[in-house]
Amino acid sequence: MKRTRVLVVDDSRTMRNLICYALGRDPEIEVVGQAADPFEARAAMKTLDPDVVTLDVEMPNMNGIDFLSKIMELRPTPVIMVSNLTREGTDATIKALELGAIDCVAKPMPGDEDFFADLSIKVKAAAAARAQLAKTVRQLPPQKAETVNYLPDGKIVAIGASTGGVEALITMLAQFPKNCPPTLIAQHMPGTFTKSFADRLDRLCAPRVCEAFDGAPLASGQIYLAPGSVAHLEVASAKDLTCRLAQTDAVNGHRPSVDVLFKSVALAAKSQAVGVILTGMGRDGAEGLKAMRQAGARTIGQDRATSLVYGMPRVAFELGAVEKQVPLERIGEEVLRLTNKKEEGSRECRSHLP
Repeated sequence: MKRTRVLVVDDSRTMRNLICYALGRDPEIEVVGQAADPFEARAAMKTLDPDVVTLDVEMPNMNGIDFLSKIMELRPTPVIMVSNLTREGTDATIKALELGAIDCVAKPMPGDEDFFADLSIKVKAAAAARAQLAKTVRQLPPQKAETVNYLPDGKIVAIGASTGGVEALITMLAQFPKNCPPTLIAQHMPGTFTKSFADRLDRLCAPRVCEAFDGAPLASGQIYLAPGSVAHLEVASAKDLTCRLAQTDAVNGHRPSVDVLFKSVALAAKSQAVGVILTGMGRDGAEGLKAMRQAGARTIGQDRATSLVYGMPRVAFELGAVEKQVPLERIGEEVLRLTNKKEEGSRECRSHLP
């Protein structure tokens, strides 16, 4: 059995030991080395050629973000960021995910018994994405979309993403104009990071982006991100559609679950919705997207070539939930086309031409 080979990078010996212990419980993972700073890590990467690196955000000599940038430029390798639960730590982690880190975990707090519970799962998912990572071209953060010839037609947009979703969402949502369709997002991410991610999206995108809250109205120009770990994000079925946070059990191992969001949209909005499933490991969202399509909604899946992990989009496509597969850089444009009242009017005029 080929094991996933991991290099652990952290300036704290105690934290390195905790990470090594957590990974050592999985027989499919082998910790091949440790490093206390980026200079030791660089030498170890050349010697050991690990499949995955766990990387501390804050280290002496060179911080984790600067080192990650060099990794992605010179030796693309899957990286899992390990972050303190401070505002500075979570902001830096979101920046790291934007630069190409595969996923993130939070450092344990005093008294945590089940520390790094999902670290081995994330490490193995990261290893599976190594071949695709090497093909990915990193770009500068996209500029905010200028005002376009766009008038929302009343449809709502629901988006699901997991591994690789931070970069994918930034790329997609940067194409949205200030008066974009009401949009809801379920991104698999620890709750400690979603506020920083929402703030980051808000700075990079023309519409307003924030964490979802109970009763939040679905209005044009507003994007809601499900708060990680806390609750599922749903659309409340009422005369005026609103957000609803449901503190129920995890679904498909996730809270928020993409399936829960999509299924609620299928019930509440039916054909007046567009569903998008982006890069991610597993199958969360496939059944929900199928429910949306069966209810008359338009559905889009990220294609294999641009997905960091072609898991969720693949399952959804094979299940018949995806109406159209689209490269990441064109998904935002496609969503706007499907929700543009002016585009509908243009199509109607063209259909009457002799």
